[in-house]
Amino acid sequence: MPQEYSGILMMVILFAVMYFMMIRPQKKKDKEIKSMRDNLTIGDEVITIGGIHGKVVKVNDEIITLEMAHAKQRIEFSKWAIGSVAKKGKEKVEIKDAVEETEEPKEEE
Repeated sequence: MPQEYSGILMMVILFAVMYFMMIRPQKKKDKEIKSMRDNLTIGDEVITIGGIHGKVVKVNDEIITLEMAHAKQRIEFSKWAIGSVAKKGKEKVEIKDAVEETEEPKEEE
């Protein structure tokens, strides 16, 4: 009887080790990637899974429009094709507010 349980116990231990070493880290990584893609904003510099570098100029539900640096070409990609964010951009509203705060009124002579 004890030998029968040892085989089942070994299978359970093996499954637990596989879960904590392979499945759980992959799920965590997938969740981080999904969060990164959901939080894309205009101005972010991204790299697609194909290696194309560009700046986000438009964000829809499932489509991202990227602008390439040299020729100013715009290409549409699916969100799932974004591999990583190279540089987080600032939204235009934040930049506009910062410029207005730093400008001082000009005195006329």
